[in-house]
Amino acid sequence: MQVRRQLQIAGMVLAAVLVGALPASAAAKVHTVALGAFRRVPYSKTGDPAGAVAGETSLKIRALLVDSAVKEWTTGDSHEVTDRSFVVRRAIRLNDALPGDKAGQWVWQRGPWLLVDRVAGHVVAMKLPDYDPGVSQVSWFRDYGAYCGVTASGKSLYAVVAQVSGRKPVLAKKLAGFDAADHADPVCGQAEWQREPLRITFHPAGTDGVSFDVVPGSAVLVEDAGDEAEKPAQ
Repeated sequence: MQVRRQLQIAGMVLAAVLVGALPASAAAKVHTVALGAFRRVPYSKTGDPAGAVAGETSLKIRALLVDSAVKEWTTGDSHEVTDRSFVVRRAIRLNDALPGDKAGQWVWQRGPWLLVDRVAGHVVAMKLPDYDPGVSQVSWFRDYGAYCGVTASGKSLYAVVAQVSGRKPVLAKKLAGFDAADHADPVCGQAEWQREPLRITFHPAGTDGVSFDVVPGSAVLVEDAGDEAEKPAQ
């Protein structure tokens, strides 16, 4: 009788331990996200006609590592959006071999901006309105990105302020006409932010600065909790 009682108690203890351990095993996975050291790669107008400036011969790139594995290659400085998310520009390694050429002909190009979530380990390519890799130099403040954009027709230069994860631009104002075959290089200087009142100044080449007030709003970036525990089938 005593032995049976002891076995029952042992079974109850074991069940409690298993139940207590279940949430830990089903908890969100912890990810590690980091940017590696910079290194230089050959880069020029020949490999990236839209992105390289005149006389540029090399590009500084670094790896974006997620759980110690190379997820993407990036270039330029990153910008902290929140305490867990940041944005950084992607660097693309593109196959430049023509049919019949020897394998191994690759070039580097500047690509879109990436939104990186350190906690969830997610990396997402951002879709910035009227963004042109060869024209748009994004100036970041909070979760806003300001830049000169080119419309889909390729004939107009716009002042654009986009919000991370926003569907529509916060600001879109025409600055001037645009000629893809004949334009200044760079087309626009770096836009400048002012906090109070919230204002952005654009610097199209050959003209005075153009300023716009931005109506501040709440951040639209929604950060999830990471890898959720798997739910049982109904």
